[in-house]
Amino acid sequence: MKIIKCIAEKIEEELHDADAYIELAMSWKDEQPDAANVFYELSTEEMGHVDKLHAEVTNLISDYRQKTGDPPKDMLTLWNYLHEKHIAEAMKIRVKQGMFKAE
Repeated sequence: MKIIKCIAEKIEEELHDADAYIELAMSWKDEQPDAANVFYELSTEEMGHVDKLHAEVTNLISDYRQKTGDPPKDMLTLWNYLHEKHIAEAMKIRVKQGMFKAE
């Protein structure tokens, strides 16, 4: 399922962008609060993209299971590895977003 590889790569891009935006938000919070808020909003939007992409992979795997049975073990192993990596990165970003709003 090459589409899962494609989506996994896009998830990583979205996570990278979300992290970059929240870092900018935190950097500019005191000096340029309006710009910082824009960066924060962009970060949260990128995380929304991550959620949508993740849901699509979940749907693809579910559809595959219904039509064909379990996906190939290697594919699931790779997806599970990437998924855990994505979850850890997303958690770090969400913590930063929470810190931005709490300050």
